[in-house]
Amino acid sequence: MLRSVGFRVVGLIVRTFVLVAVAAIASADQRTPRWTQGPATVDLGSEVAKIDLGGGHAFAGPEDTRRMLQAMGNTVDNTEVGMITPTAEDQNWMLLFEYEDAGYIKDDDKDKIDKDAILDSYRRGTEEANKTRKEKGIPALHITGWFEEPHYDSRTHNLVWALRAKNEGGDEVVNYNVRLLGRNGYMSITLVDDPAKLAESKPHVDTLLSTFEYKKGRTYAEWVPGDKVAEYGLAALVAGGAGAAAVKMGLFATLFKVIAKGGKAIILLLVGLGAGIKRMFTRSEPA
Repeated sequence: MLRSVGFRVVGLIVRTFVLVAVAAIASADQRTPRWTQGPATVDLGSEVAKIDLGGGHAFAGPEDTRRMLQAMGNTVDNTEVGMITPTAEDQNWMLLFEYEDAGYIKDDDKDKIDKDAILDSYRRGTEEANKTRKEKGIPALHITGWFEEPHYDSRTHNLVWALRAKNEGGDEVVNYNVRLLGRNGYMSITLVDDPAKLAESKPHVDTLLSTFEYKKGRTYAEWVPGDKVAEYGLAALVAGGAGAAAVKMGLFATLFKVIAKGGKAIILLLVGLGAGIKRMFTRSEPA
């Protein structure tokens, strides 16, 4: 599904997001997220997939991921299976993983993805969604084009695309999406980072994703007649998940809303913790 983003992207965006979420969770139930430190192999979903967490990365499981999203005011739908973030001070990107049990998605239309029509659809949908943003005090967002046009790898069954947009202040944001197709559905991956740093973070992300594996019986090649087949193909997947009308508010838009309501407290918290932010949100604590 399309993720709408409407917050000014800055270098501390990921640390700010997780820090505020941790603070909100702690105030609610005195628990902070449990982070698995790499190197380690972690599960993504129950018997669905796994990924190798290299050194310098931390992973939060599905429950903690949902709690952090909810703490930020985001809706969750139990598709969330984990979150990965680097622990190095000079890297601030984040990967959000969600698994959609949609069935086997045929790739027959891989050469028929109408990029112009899909882009126009995104633009019209985003402009319509701006009415709701305005009501909630969130700046309008305008799609300006593809950051990376939709492309599909028939060998790995990976679908990738990225949208470029600007908010009313002229700040650029990028919505970077990866879909990894499997036998029973697909893993949806959203990369959150400063657009200016994507060239730097993508090699790290690509290395991580190269270790992603569906578990035995779950791979795309293991599909057999009689398995559930999705009612849509790749083009609809890019267009927003089988033409779903509802657009789930993205991380940046949610973060903007929270900061707009309580900015002073958040800013003071950031100043007070300084360089200790990264260490705080990646430390592991018992539930």
